[in-house]
Amino acid sequence: MKVKEVMKNPKIIAPSSNIREAASIMNKNRIGSLIVTNEKKVIGIITERDILAKVTATNKLPSKVLVEEIMTPKVITISPDQYIDDAVYLMLKHKIKKLPVVEENKLVGIITSTDIVANSDEIGQCYFFE
Repeated sequence: MKVKEVMKNPKIIAPSSNIREAASIMNKNRIGSLIVTNEKKVIGIITERDILAKVTATNKLPSKVLVEEIMTPKVITISPDQYIDDAVYLMLKHKIKKLPVVEENKLVGIITSTDIVANSDEIGQCYFFE
């Protein structure tokens, strides 16, 4: 199975947005991350953990902190034509749970560890659908 068969539409945010906006988008969409883009090009990722560790735990005001200040700028990505096994390998190797899907340097999707588990025939049949 290829990444393009499992990937979802990503939620994005501009680097100049503030953390309050980011948290609002995550909350509204019930997701744990946003891809930071500049003209469809991936320049970072921001996660719930980033917000907790770099804003909440340090007692900063979410409305005063910009996404670009706390995002992770080095983003591991994957191609839509790669296999799910490749995504699993990258997630385990880099200890991450989310992979932006990029084609010709443009964001086209996102795949998460949850997406992989939900689409695994073996796990689905053994645990979720008995």
